[in-house]
Amino acid sequence: MDAASGAQILFLYSAAGNFMPIIGAFLADTYVGRYPMIGFGCITSLLGMVLLWLTTIIPEARVPSCAQFSSKCNNEATTPQLLFLYFCLGLMSIGAGGIRSCSLAFGADQLRKRDSLKYAGILESFFSWYYVISSASVFISMTCLVYIQDALGWKVGFGVPVVLMILSTLSFFLASPIYVKPKAKANWLVGFARVLVASFRKRRIELCSHNPDELYHHGKGSALVVPSERIRFLNRACVITNPEEDLMPDGRASDPWCLCTVDQVEELKALIKVIPIWSTGMLVSVNVCQNSFLLLLASTMNRHITSKFEIPAGSFYAFLLLSSTLWIALYDRVIIPLASKIRGKPTRLGLKQKIGLGILVSAASMAVLAIIERVRRETAIREGISDNPDAAMHMSAMWLLPFYFLLGFSEAMNGVGQNEFFYTKLPKSMSSVASNLFSIGLSAASLVASFIVSVVRGFISGENQESWVSSNINKGHYDYYYWLLATLDFATFIYYLACSKAYGPCRGGQGGIAGVVREGSADDDDDDDGYSTLS
Repeated sequence: MDAASGAQILFLYSAAGNFMPIIGAFLADTYVGRYPMIGFGCITSLLGMVLLWLTTIIPEARVPSCAQFSSKCNNEATTPQLLFLYFCLGLMSIGAGGIRSCSLAFGADQLRKRDSLKYAGILESFFSWYYVISSASVFISMTCLVYIQDALGWKVGFGVPVVLMILSTLSFFLASPIYVKPKAKANWLVGFARVLVASFRKRRIELCSHNPDELYHHGKGSALVVPSERIRFLNRACVITNPEEDLMPDGRASDPWCLCTVDQVEELKALIKVIPIWSTGMLVSVNVCQNSFLLLLASTMNRHITSKFEIPAGSFYAFLLLSSTLWIALYDRVIIPLASKIRGKPTRLGLKQKIGLGILVSAASMAVLAIIERVRRETAIREGISDNPDAAMHMSAMWLLPFYFLLGFSEAMNGVGQNEFFYTKLPKSMSSVASNLFSIGLSAASLVASFIVSVVRGFISGENQESWVSSNINKGHYDYYYWLLATLDFATFIYYLACSKAYGPCRGGQGGIAGVVREGSADDDDDDDGYSTLS
């Protein structure tokens, strides 16, 4: 295929791979459960990989002129060959929806010990190391696997992932007897719709704070007696106006679209409360989407480690993965144990502290990148290569490492912090969806990044003015573009402080509403979990 057609197919494949986990999370939480969903994803992914591997073995499955080590073909693929390729990619996308939607939440289910004060620390460590392993796998695929494909051809290059997927699938099913397998809960999406409809239908009811005569509907065994005072207009959904008409003899609501439980109301409030904080992470993730510009930047610099060895420009992204992995390991194995030893009690950063710190350092990383780009551009002009964007300068590409070092720290704090925050503060019935909110933010960040570039190209260019993001990196002003991103990040930090204050104190325990509940109140408690938070 030509470059444009191939890129379009890969873009659609990537989009499907990011979208399917949302569907998988919804189905897992409401209908099938996480264990069956992961099992389905493993089998489907394996099938897609095997079929894709067969295209390198069966001559009829590919264009005849495609040789074993060739990346170019003289003939066009037939319709059946294209359909077979799309089918393989479709199966792998569906499989990704099954695995990626539930693996994080299912792993956390295995660690659940509500009677242990160490649960919060164990969960934090799990989220951190899950991120480490995921980053390490991407790092290996970008280096070792690509090398195998280049050196040994497509048969071996596609065969290795097939073997790894077989081992992964077997290990998952062989460990089945020891898994904790939570069952799917009721359809929370329908429950949220019922709360909104019931609130609207009862919009004329006057709510009185702490009215002892006001009756609220709550489920059997619920720890919540009354709803919280936040987002009060939703409380109308659980107010009992007429017990004889609203309730059945067994205590259930006669019309669930007119009367909901306190738990349903609080679960919807929990989702609404985390959306502003989620949006801050989406804006920060725009920085991670700058890889194409960073590749262009690195390609103009001196990337030699020795006189004979040169780091490929596309491999510099691996420094971000390596940096975030090292920061997570350092935080989990050195900083936290040392802080706990100094203070004489278990100590950790609060979730909102980690997220805020990540946002602030993200702004600092873009400021550092802007300074590096300004020095690089001035060096290119001084060396007389401003008209040749493909010419390599004498400035070392190692100057980019401080940027990757800071951005890796930002990802280690903000990424891990958001994943844990969503998982612990949203209802348990939404665990799979909660563990995919950060990925949804990454997908949205790609669209935001594209919009920012479009605005910069549309408004900051003209006949006599070169665009900031010009194809000629030496004539453009990418440093101004990076300063713009740094400014937006700092504004995001101010926005985050407002969102964090509006959210209120965090509570320990998953579900946001399932923490310690004082009699007659569902107000927020302190986030201690038996731990002390670093201030």
